[in-house]
Amino acid sequence: MSRHRKILLALACAAPLSFGAAHAWAAGAEAVTGDLKGADGKAAGSVKVTEAPNGVLIHIEAQGLPAGWHGAHLHEKGDCSDAKFANAGGHVHRGDKVVHGLLNPDANDAGDLPNVFVTSDGSLNVELYSTLSSLKGGHHRAKLADADGFAIVIHASPDDYTSQPIGGAGARIACAAFK
Repeated sequence: MSRHRKILLALACAAPLSFGAAHAWAAGAEAVTGDLKGADGKAAGSVKVTEAPNGVLIHIEAQGLPAGWHGAHLHEKGDCSDAKFANAGGHVHRGDKVVHGLLNPDANDAGDLPNVFVTSDGSLNVELYSTLSSLKGGHHRAKLADADGFAIVIHASPDDYTSQPIGGAGARIACAAFK
């Protein structure tokens, strides 16, 4: 089994789950749910981020995305208001100089997530686990639930886990904002 496949299997597993579309953001919240939208502004699914003892569990359900592998990242601002999702900012990170890549030994990019796979019918149903970030922060994890929130962005291409600054993942094609 390839190293990429082992990392993906360790960090992601498919599991069906549904949630409402309402956003939840409150002091001490254990989970937040957001609407995923495409670059055309149309609804594309939902994302739920749940605080876990050592990070966050992220569940994404989506429809209407291009088939194949796509990079997914946690972004520093809860703003998906523009068509290119540039208002979501860069990846969530710790420190001033951001080094990207799950396979990069010098990485400090806390927004890195494993790639996600969209089926031939355009649907995605996946759970990802990250020990790099947390809703509440602490224990050397980036805090997601801050004043400007955060976003989860799905990119057009897969992340190669090493290239700077975003692993060659390309354009932002879907975004869910949390504030």
